[in-house]
Amino acid sequence: MSAPSRRPEIRRRRTRKEKIAQLRKRLAAAKTDADRSRLTAKLHKLSVASPGQPLLK
Repeated sequence: MSAPSRRPEIRRRRTRKEKIAQLRKRLAAAKTDADRSRLTAKLHKLSVASPGQPLLK
């Protein structure tokens, strides 16, 4: 696989990783139960699309 064909894949992974980190940080700082459930749902939606390690512990 050449580098140009891998670039979009690497970019997708990096962006996804940053988004997950941001959501986890927001989940840790969430005060209300509604915020927590909304962020948990977003993380769950991302984890359904990617098999492997769970995004929520």
